Amino acid sequence: MTGRSKMIRIGLAGLGLSLLAACGASSQWGQEAGRVVDNGSFGNATMNNTQIQNGDRRYVIDLGERFAEEVPTMVTFAFNSAQLDNGARATLREQANWIRQFPEVRFRVYGHTDLVGSPAYNKRLGMARAQAVVSYLAAQGISRERLEAVVSYGETQPLIVTSERERRNRRTVTEVSGFVGSHPTVLDGKYAEVIYREYIRSAEPASGLTGITGAELSTDS
Repeated sequence: MTGRSKMIRIGLAGLGLSLLAACGASSQWGQEAGRVVDNGSFGNATMNNTQIQNGDRRYVIDLGERFAEEVPTMVTFAFNSAQLDNGARATLREQANWIRQFPEVRFRVYGHTDLVGSPAYNKRLGMARAQAVVSYLAAQGISRERLEAVVSYGETQPLIVTSERERRNRRTVTEVSGFVGSHPTVLDGKYAEVIYREYIRSAEPASGLTGITGAELSTDS
């Protein structure tokens, strides 16, 4: 072996050792399989694909858009308050009347604040506002199983970007979030079930039942 060949082999060996050392220092390399814990999103892609295939996700999106078009989805609050005024209660009664038509569907209420106050305080206040809305909807006969007040954006998503008091930022927003798996009328094909019921209702004469029926009211206690 020539001196040049020997130097090349020594150089390659050193490079290999450097790469192994770098791999060992990495957070992923050199660890046994399963060392990295799932952060909770591992099955999201499969779940999303399943919902798209069976129609659930598309219908939730469509129903959410319809809800936003047909009823006011937002109520606002006085400064530093989670109390519902007369205007907010009237809006929530409209929401409740709409929600009763779809006993298979869940809704989520998001609480917001303006930018006055600390982030921690505003997050608590946003949650209190969301909980006030859920309580009022429940008092209108909507099952709490169908209502969530688990997310508070606090001050992080203002409608109007200002550091001053702004009522439009002190709000809650109600949105469609999914299906109620335990509801007795939910079948394997939830999408087909709801679509069929709405199709039959749309064929009723204008002088007939245009709102909810007593049977529907009784299913949502």
